[in-house]
Amino acid sequence: MRVISADGEQLGIMTREEAIALADEKDLDLVCIAPKAQPPVCKILDYGKFKYEQQKKEKEAKKKQHTTQVKEIRLSTFIEDHDIMVKAKTGAKFLKEGNKLKVSLRFRGRERDYVDRGQEVMEKFAEAVSDVGELEKKPKMEGRSLSMVLTPKSDKK
Repeated sequence: MRVISADGEQLGIMTREEAIALADEKDLDLVCIAPKAQPPVCKILDYGKFKYEQQKKEKEAKKKQHTTQVKEIRLSTFIEDHDIMVKAKTGAKFLKEGNKLKVSLRFRGRERDYVDRGQEVMEKFAEAVSDVGELEKKPKMEGRSLSMVLTPKSDKK
């Protein structure tokens, strides 16, 4: 196996026993970093410190990634224009944060006769947030509710 010292210097090709003896002599561990290579590559290092550094790198990488959430806003069939604008302002804030937005409108009782009114409400909402979001899924009836999905606008223009 090819052996590399703790400071990155190549020590050459040696047997497993010689490499282990060399690692013990320096009071360090022998870690196989490329077992599939010909010959396998091993490094003499402090394994505890090595694992700690790896965990630190993974934690840092996790901090930098952003997960997209789906936020939901509920509307009603006979909502006033001002109330739509208030909800749209909240929705725009969610979209600016990079989240997806699900807008749902539930029909209760006799409101099911006014599906076209629900469509109008959805269109008004979509138009109100059109500067920061775009339609991913058009308004669609799912059981007793009408729902649509908006995504943040991409800046690729």
